[in-house]
Amino acid sequence: MSNISYEVQGGIAVIKINRPEKLNTLTLQMYEDLGAAFQMAQSDPEVAVCILTGEGEKSFCVGADLVESIPYLNQGHYIDEWDAAHLKHIKMNKPIISAINGMCMGGGFEIMLGTDIRVASSTSIFALPEVSLGIVPAGGTLARLARQIPYVKAMELILTGDKIDAQKALEYGVLNYVVEPSQVMCKAMEIADKFLSLSTTAVQIAKESVIKLREMPLEQAFETEAMLGYKAFTSEDAKEGLDAFYNKRKPNFPSKKW
Repeated sequence: MSNISYEVQGGIAVIKINRPEKLNTLTLQMYEDLGAAFQMAQSDPEVAVCILTGEGEKSFCVGADLVESIPYLNQGHYIDEWDAAHLKHIKMNKPIISAINGMCMGGGFEIMLGTDIRVASSTSIFALPEVSLGIVPAGGTLARLARQIPYVKAMELILTGDKIDAQKALEYGVLNYVVEPSQVMCKAMEIADKFLSLSTTAVQIAKESVIKLREMPLEQAFETEAMLGYKAFTSEDAKEGLDAFYNKRKPNFPSKKW
């Protein structure tokens, strides 16, 4: 892959945006490769969890390389060509942890919003500066942000383009953890390790369910939840988990392939 690295070890896929000399801005090829990396992780039975990070301490990702992307979009192309990189319209039921170092802005912020658990450096900075450029954050943010944090906080970030620090992002509910810069990957790995002891089947069904159910009317959501729950309850992992519980031993889930 171009400047997107993909490495799997012990059930954990680490996907890294590797263009630190340009603050990890994404070229068109990198967008394509990032989407491919997510899909590769989803289809790989030896992957239980993903960590997404950026190379270097200055930047997680500050979005698209505008020198390349703006002319491309002006030619009549649509941002939906980057949907896979933005974790839109693709199947991705495995948990993704963002390990955020430095600046997380624009498209980088948008990609982060598609991930499930977020760890950031105490020195990280977050912003959606698109309105200052005469454009809007249409890589998932306009649909996602107000669903993830309070409306007024989402609107302030989207409409003003103001920067916030990691502590404020934590207070807003954008992040799960803020740690010292040297501890970002350590914390992300600690969280990833937790998933390795769990049923991969159950974790994936749980994530799939939350994504499907959150936009359904309540009664429909209850019915769908029951069907998805049945899928988990009748799995081989469920049989092993219950047997391990009754026999007071550590489960060895069949879904574990690493």
